[in-house]
Amino acid sequence: MKVLIIGANGKIGQLLIEQMLEDKQHVPLAMVRKEEQAQRYQFQGVETVLVDLESSVEEIAEAARTCDAIIFTAGSGGSTGPDKTLLIDLDGAVKAMEAAEQVGISRFVLVSALGAEDRNRWPDSIRPYYVAKHFADRILESTELIYTILRPGGLLDDAGQGRVSLQTPGESGSIPRADVAAVIAAVLDNPATFRKSYDLVSGSQTIEEALPRA
Repeated sequence: MKVLIIGANGKIGQLLIEQMLEDKQHVPLAMVRKEEQAQRYQFQGVETVLVDLESSVEEIAEAARTCDAIIFTAGSGGSTGPDKTLLIDLDGAVKAMEAAEQVGISRFVLVSALGAEDRNRWPDSIRPYYVAKHFADRILESTELIYTILRPGGLLDDAGQGRVSLQTPGESGSIPRADVAAVIAAVLDNPATFRKSYDLVSGSQTIEEALPRA
């Protein structure tokens, strides 16, 4: 399966592509917005496409045309303001959904945030971020796309442990980005995760144990 990774220059995106190169089950296409980012991936033998999420739906669709699935793990980052959060985390995600529909890609994996579905859990300090994630999730759920939404807890740069929990909504926790990347790869072609949303934190189960099976 060839997969467009939107957010390939982010930490989760980089880890996900590393994993795909290692396990060889899927072929990544890295979507980046800067030439130097593309060159780094090209040096690793990874196909790249230069597209900014503030570009048109048509440009994103053209980038995705040869792919079988899209993974959206992009984010505006903690140093930007609410305007960029809405442009990237919300409108960028929705444009990616529209692009998938435009070129006939049905499989779509979206990385959201723990508690995004529940307004009562949104921290005041980053409320615009949660607004963006909440409505991106809801719009994806309203489409005909075969989606999986992953809502990880606090993201850590620790080494992956390979042990996770798909939590009951309302609980809290954190998780290494490497484990988030591993779960993304695991749900991609797992039919039991289709049209499902999962809260995701570190736990006691292996990824294989934690994820449902058809």
